[in-house]
Amino acid sequence: MTTQVVVLGAGYAGAGAVRSFEKEIDDDEAELTWVSEQDYHLVLHEVHRVIRKPSVESSIAIPTDEIKSPSTNFVEGHVENVDTDERTVELADDTAVDYDYLLVALGSATAFYGIEGLEEHSLTLKSLDDAREIHESVKTAAEEASRSEPAQIVVGGAGLSGIQCAGEIAEFRDKHRAPIDIKIVEGLDEIFPGQDPEVQGALRKRLQDADVDILTGDFISKVDEEAISLGGGEDEAPEELDYDVLVWTGGITGQEEIAEADVDKDERSNRIFADQDFQTSDDRVFAIGDSALVDQGDDTVAPPTAQAAWQAAEIAGQNLVRSVRGGPLKTWTHNDKGTVVSVGEKAVAHDVQGVPINTFGGPGAKLLKKGIAARWIADVSSAKRAFDAWDDL
Repeated sequence: MTTQVVVLGAGYAGAGAVRSFEKEIDDDEAELTWVSEQDYHLVLHEVHRVIRKPSVESSIAIPTDEIKSPSTNFVEGHVENVDTDERTVELADDTAVDYDYLLVALGSATAFYGIEGLEEHSLTLKSLDDAREIHESVKTAAEEASRSEPAQIVVGGAGLSGIQCAGEIAEFRDKHRAPIDIKIVEGLDEIFPGQDPEVQGALRKRLQDADVDILTGDFISKVDEEAISLGGGEDEAPEELDYDVLVWTGGITGQEEIAEADVDKDERSNRIFADQDFQTSDDRVFAIGDSALVDQGDDTVAPPTAQAAWQAAEIAGQNLVRSVRGGPLKTWTHNDKGTVVSVGEKAVAHDVQGVPINTFGGPGAKLLKKGIAARWIADVSSAKRAFDAWDDL
């Protein structure tokens, strides 16, 4: 009987692994089934563009039929559970997909850290639907506001997603001359936490130039329908911040759907522990991307970034082929090629391989940001699609 290989998820890790597997495998060696809740791959690091301009979605949502070969079976469905004893993936419609080898690449969910009211009253930015909802909420808030009483838009979390989200809301405001005040809130003392002070300073300047207020040093402690509580403690009352739209980008966690899967994982986040070859505690199950904590040695794990998932996907696909053939697995080490962050129409690049300047902006950073997205689209789909998407990136 032909070996059954299943890939879960259509993000960078899943889509890239499918392409890699198809390049390496012979038609008679295995059957590949690709399972995803959507029948498209989303270029997630560009989804913030939809906040300003919803039509961008046609450039960054790539149908799975453009990515996979005709011999790969695509199943559109929501994963409910993975039964490692029966080697079965259970879907929400009560159907099941059997596997001999499984790659979990389901991405991450938004972490709310138990903050009272945060999940109920905030929007997130993890999908195309999320970006559309933010657009509509910002648009509605602006229509109901006035110059004397502008709409209050708050972005919680000043990591990469929060900064890019705030930048797009600012571009929407400027394009439509909308009465909007924008604030970005970060509990730590600086935006883009944990990064080089030079890139932090460059991003802060561009947010300020875009008229985005930056509030750092106080964590969100509570949210209700009208206000956000910042800080506070036994001897200090929290600061109250009124809002009309709250977007939360403050962290990630694993997917609930794999909570019952019998593989070793972090108890708090459900992210699966994986070795440098992506194999888990079950030698028939591999994990990659934001679903996984991929060992990198010295008690470190791969970062939960599109760049890391993109790199890892090629080796993961090859290791699935090697498993089918009974061969030795390859190991993977993340190679950080630098960081590029957009703030509306502007961008900041930092520590880019082959570039002598440590941190820079201007046309060069903007061109690099567009080029990274276009290259991914070309790799996973076609050069024509990348060319057509260029103006939207």
